[in-house]
Amino acid sequence: MNVTTMLAALRGVAAYKDLLTLPVMERALRLLSCSAHGDGLGGLEAYTDLFYQLRAEGQAGLGSWLGDALRWSEGPYPRLAERGDRDPALEQAAKLDVSAFELLASVDCDRWLSHLQRLLDSDYQGVLTSLPRWQRGVPFSFDGLTQAYQREGAGRFARYRAFVWEDGALIPVTHPDCPSSTQLLGYDEQRALVERNTRALVEGRHVNNVLLYGESGTGKSATVKNLLTLPGMEELRLIEADKENLGGLPALIRALDGRRQKFIVFIDDLTFDRDDPTYSVLKTILEGGVERRPQNVAVYATSNRRHLVRQTISERAGDEMDRSETIREKTSLADRFGVRILFQGLNKTEFLALVDMLADQNGVSLDREELHRQAVAWERFHGAQTPRTALQFILSL
Repeated sequence: MNVTTMLAALRGVAAYKDLLTLPVMERALRLLSCSAHGDGLGGLEAYTDLFYQLRAEGQAGLGSWLGDALRWSEGPYPRLAERGDRDPALEQAAKLDVSAFELLASVDCDRWLSHLQRLLDSDYQGVLTSLPRWQRGVPFSFDGLTQAYQREGAGRFARYRAFVWEDGALIPVTHPDCPSSTQLLGYDEQRALVERNTRALVEGRHVNNVLLYGESGTGKSATVKNLLTLPGMEELRLIEADKENLGGLPALIRALDGRRQKFIVFIDDLTFDRDDPTYSVLKTILEGGVERRPQNVAVYATSNRRHLVRQTISERAGDEMDRSETIREKTSLADRFGVRILFQGLNKTEFLALVDMLADQNGVSLDREELHRQAVAWERFHGAQTPRTALQFILSL
């Protein structure tokens, strides 16, 4: 094992430099550097740090970690291959980088410990013998990685379906809470409108932003999240942002332009108070300024208010011109959503029919007349005639 040659190859990485700053690679490079310069104590510490970091990230071996890191890299070569473009210099650099990583992954722990044994005195022999090992293996190749980039995309947007935008950072959601279609209750026509607009987005067409408004508990948010579970939506990505975190969204949306995936920026429970500073930010996002909104991005929002902005009595009671201008300003934001879909509460017949259906699904054998009597009483004290209220009633039995 020529540690100097291996260290030189990794120091020469040019296309996958993003990997070198990750904790596992920092420890691997420190192990190589200490080993190459005769620092046995430093090498021993780096070895144990590397084992710890691999296990902390849920990896059994350095090769498996490298395979994942290369596959989900955000570097220039994965993005190039994703787009189907060509750059001979970058391709050659990436090929050499992968060869260097293959060499590193192929070294088993016994060879590392044997090398450290030669650098340390006899007092450390017992420690070296008892040290844990990670698995050896090279489960990746340059051609295999390139084909994966071209077929499925690169980076975090290929790896994850849902994200949360929080404090200027995009945080992936490993297991998003997306209800299946069988869990959605009622509102088939409204859901069909949302799905139709979204399928047009996935197909690469220009689409409208969507506002879902109406009573709480009618399934507006669930309708948006359910889109990730539908067939044919594999290229769809959902980015959820709170109203308080809209400030950095224009820059994020700009960065999404050119990605192969299609993105819904989802703002749940959207309502503005008077003089809210994020009001103008959302107006810019919806309508755009000098630059257009990317074709692969749409904004979906839910709200309990049709016009999104609370209006005060004083605003309505001003002189005729000021009042008219104020109301137009307040309602103009909702008008920037090209598709506006109302989710209103169920009537009594629809509500009781939903109660019956949920009772059958949950094995409730109560007499229907008594079931309806209790359901009406529950609704009076616990909320409106909505799917959420019906489900809560059934679960209470």
